[in-house]
Amino acid sequence: MPSFELRGKSYNNPVELALDVIGGKWKMPILWRLKDRVWRHGELRRSLGRTTAKMLTQQLRELEADGLLTRTVYAEVPPRVDYEITELGRTTLEPIRALQAWGRTYRAYVEPTADAPAAAPDQGASGA
Repeated sequence: MPSFELRGKSYNNPVELALDVIGGKWKMPILWRLKDRVWRHGELRRSLGRTTAKMLTQQLRELEADGLLTRTVYAEVPPRVDYEITELGRTTLEPIRALQAWGRTYRAYVEPTADAPAAAPDQGASGA
């Protein structure tokens, strides 16, 4: 596939674009949490655990700019901000599910338990 540009950035293929939009440590976990309900910033931060407020804010802003979530600010004291997944954001859930399944398969392959040894990847008829 020929390379292309989107919003002033060059990509070699659609996978590279997808990883740019939803890749990284926090974007998929954020989207996964938003699939079931609206979340507030503090709830997301507590749920994610090891992220800083600054990093979470940056990731949320990028997801909002890419159209994957909406941010609603309420004129209250203290201020309240809600985050909700968009219809476009929901289209990321199936690839995230596929990556979850692949991660479980890979983990079982790398760290097999005594009860369920992992099968080696298909190496053809010769086994080499």
